Amino acid sequence: MTSCARCGREMPVSTTGETSPLCRDCRADLDLTAPSSETATAPPGRIRSRFLLTQAIVGINVLVFLVMVFSGVSPLSPTLLQLQTWGANYAPLSLGKEPWRILASNYVHIGIIHIFFNMWCLWNLGRLAESIFDRGTYLLVYTASGIAGSLVSLWWHPQGIGAGASGAIFGLAGGLIAVLYLGKLPIAKAALKPTLRSLVVFAAYNLFFGLVPGIDNAAHLGGLAAGLGLGAVLAGSMTEPPEIRARRRNYAVVATALLLLAGYSYVKQKSGPVAPPAPQVSTRTPPLSSRPERSERAEWRDLLPLPAAKNEIVSTA
Repeated sequence: MTSCARCGREMPVSTTGETSPLCRDCRADLDLTAPSSETATAPPGRIRSRFLLTQAIVGINVLVFLVMVFSGVSPLSPTLLQLQTWGANYAPLSLGKEPWRILASNYVHIGIIHIFFNMWCLWNLGRLAESIFDRGTYLLVYTASGIAGSLVSLWWHPQGIGAGASGAIFGLAGGLIAVLYLGKLPIAKAALKPTLRSLVVFAAYNLFFGLVPGIDNAAHLGGLAAGLGLGAVLAGSMTEPPEIRARRRNYAVVATALLLLAGYSYVKQKSGPVAPPAPQVSTRTPPLSSRPERSERAEWRDLLPLPAAKNEIVSTA
């Protein structure tokens, strides 16, 4: 009997001539139709569902950036007022009457270079994640890690302005590291080592680069920690039947929501009374390139794609 290339369960011999490398439950979980000859002969890591979450998330980020630019925001160096207007993370607002910024800031970017690097990394990490995670797990890890990164950013520098997707991207990397290391995937360890090493180097290199002033490394660390934690919790269920994976994921959603709410309450309490933002008297808010004081400087959540790491990840996905 052959084994499912995704969950590892044994599959009965088909009497209809079906040659898919996935069991029926995994095909349903990935929303795949009857396999074509191309899908049936594709390597496990290259099997794709019809609608990629990575494409959707990249599309939303790019759409937000284009709307910002067409509304008059500078594509190279947005002002602090413009970033605040479009949902950047800023403690007096995020911990006040506008907590939605904690999530929305993950889809706001500080210029075209910022969004280019982040979307490059998301495209490669996301494609790998979709070959291992189901859609619900992918969304959980990405969204929860982005929120966790925003909360750590607020705690670390409450007077800064933060924006960007890299907290969530670091969470995807952390989730993949945990699952590849702890999960009993039906893939030879020797085949996993290059990808696992690539992910670790990617995270370490970008954390080191994040020591440069103007990079929101707090968001990176928060997202990575959240991804590692979720990956560790869900790793044991990756090869279980879809109903068991869904049940474990639902438990994780509830626990994660409670932890994030607790984190929000803690950060808000530690920040003390939230002062209203400084009034914007004119449009002469200093641009990012002018290097104002830290309390007035927007923080990039930027990622540098590591060429060697990127190539290894792509070849495995």
